[in-house]
Amino acid sequence: MKLRSLNRLALPLIAGLGLMAQQALAADDTLNFGIISTESSQNQAPLWKPFLADMSEALGVEVKPFFATDYAAVIQAMRFDKIDLAWYGNKSAMEAVDRANGEIFAQTVPENGQPGYWSLMIVHKDSPYGSVDEILANASELTFGNGDPNSTSGYLVPGYYIFAKNGIDPTQAFKRTLNSNHETNALSVANKQVDVATFNTESMGRLEMAHPEKAEQLKVIWKSPLIPSDPLVWRKDLPQDLKTRMREFFMAYGDTPAQKEKLAPLQWSHFEPSDNDQLLPIRQLALFKQRAQIAADDSLDANDKQARLADLDAELHSLDKRLQAREAAQRKAAENTTAMVTQ
Repeated sequence: MKLRSLNRLALPLIAGLGLMAQQALAADDTLNFGIISTESSQNQAPLWKPFLADMSEALGVEVKPFFATDYAAVIQAMRFDKIDLAWYGNKSAMEAVDRANGEIFAQTVPENGQPGYWSLMIVHKDSPYGSVDEILANASELTFGNGDPNSTSGYLVPGYYIFAKNGIDPTQAFKRTLNSNHETNALSVANKQVDVATFNTESMGRLEMAHPEKAEQLKVIWKSPLIPSDPLVWRKDLPQDLKTRMREFFMAYGDTPAQKEKLAPLQWSHFEPSDNDQLLPIRQLALFKQRAQIAADDSLDANDKQARLADLDAELHSLDKRLQAREAAQRKAAENTTAMVTQ
């Protein structure tokens, strides 16, 4: 949605007219919806089409999907106003919030009712390796399918729990390391083109539906701690009227059987409100990973290392306090809701 030309017209004497023009634009222009590349756009497009058609009808604007070959392109598209909102993973949402004027406004709720999803490490079912320890012990002989660098479950989570905590750089440890989306990683393992790869439970569910014969070729050797459900992010500078209408659409969507049927291919049941604080655990994870890397770097000056570690510890402490406050507020809200229901 192109608002820059209108912004240039918003001189002090006609500020009111400028605001009205922005709101009018929201009613008749195109809304561009970014979709991260968990698999090929050819596979994703039909899954999203029914939902985006309903969104177009509800908002009275054409909603066009924006597909790209990697996560970074969707982040950059938001940064340069090429898209208005997007479905991201938590890691890519963090980049969009920090670098692309993004703001989280909603969170997906999985169809299975789980509060999130999990990162996986997979090998072929015929692989002699049955654990991460065995993989790391033989890494120099293996080809590794890592995730997109902006993927939460494909890169950040295994990057910390499997590699950073063990002081290992996968680009150095493995014979060869490739970066691909979830679908490509899974199919590469199933076809014995790579020995081990990252994946996640959501994509596993989709693979079991779309390519059950390939899913049967996979063996899970590692499962991560819970990852929060995916956020939806809009540009902060969108007109407030448009934000209000979009929020109303998302918060109501999934109430009818027809809507649930359209969300089912995306493996969602409905949406819930969220905000940028959803990223607090992800920010902790990124800082923990960075801290582990610095602590293990013997090339750094000792004083410089201690100073950098102290700065990171202070950031982690601040994030921890914010996360505790958020969790306390959520518990209180849940208790109030339960009390109202039982009255």
